[in-house]
Amino acid sequence: MKLQIMGCHAATPRFMTHPTAQVLELGGHLVLIDCGEGTQMQLRRFKVRFSRIEHIFISHLHGDHFFGLPGLISTFRLLGRENPLHLYGPPGIKEAITLLLKLGDSWTNYPLHFHELTATEPEVIFEDARIRVRTLPLDHRVYTNGFHFELREGERSLRAEVARAHGIDRAHFQGIKQGADAPAADGTVIPNALLTDPPPPPKHYAFCSDTAYKPSLVPLIKGVDVLYHEATFLEAHAGLAAKTKHATAAQAAAIARDAGVGELLLGHYSTRYSNLEDFREEALAVFPRVSLAEDGKTFEW
Repeated sequence: MKLQIMGCHAATPRFMTHPTAQVLELGGHLVLIDCGEGTQMQLRRFKVRFSRIEHIFISHLHGDHFFGLPGLISTFRLLGRENPLHLYGPPGIKEAITLLLKLGDSWTNYPLHFHELTATEPEVIFEDARIRVRTLPLDHRVYTNGFHFELREGERSLRAEVARAHGIDRAHFQGIKQGADAPAADGTVIPNALLTDPPPPPKHYAFCSDTAYKPSLVPLIKGVDVLYHEATFLEAHAGLAAKTKHATAAQAAAIARDAGVGELLLGHYSTRYSNLEDFREEALAVFPRVSLAEDGKTFEW
């Protein structure tokens, strides 16, 4: 998986602090997660190919998470897009987007598919042979979901030198990588365990957008490789976090610790803070593996 941050700050966009948007590459897909104001400019800045984005996941309908979407959809049209675009988000996202398209008489010339989410329990909203995407119900002032992305276990790795030593025809190689046994040149059946190594384990990414501290998330994200969890405030403003249904860096770290994740990625910082390193230091007191989201920064695992 490869994650690139387009924006990672809360509320008001500024020249150097862009609202939430992320691009995740996995299993041959390039997906956009949230689309705050100015996202398409950030996509251009970091040279992301617009045409590869076929799925957009919107956590909730606060402006710093979706106000960039109408402009991006319009730009896709101006660029002559033909491929379908799938949008996953809360009830009302279809009405909001289609109203703007209607008033501007600028309907897309490509298929636009809306998948409005209403469940309050986790549900699978997209899957194919390589990836699966589930919702993570969150606790915010409006209906909000996070998303759990799973890159499924791939094919087994062929031990080509062993296969050749047994005189196995190349026509069997694909089946071997999918777990099949294969006949040797003398007709003996060679067990798959001798011909392959296990595939890499599945990879997981959990995106937890705006939410109050929610311990019930822990079993839903147990052991994920990377957890992005909002950290709008520091503990000094924990009262404000509770009032606005946001989290502190320490609370995000507690979720990461209890879920046993590989790495915690913090973001959605309030612009009241001038030193982002304070977020990392607060989280490190609770959980040992903490990184800070920054515009343009890339993470791979």
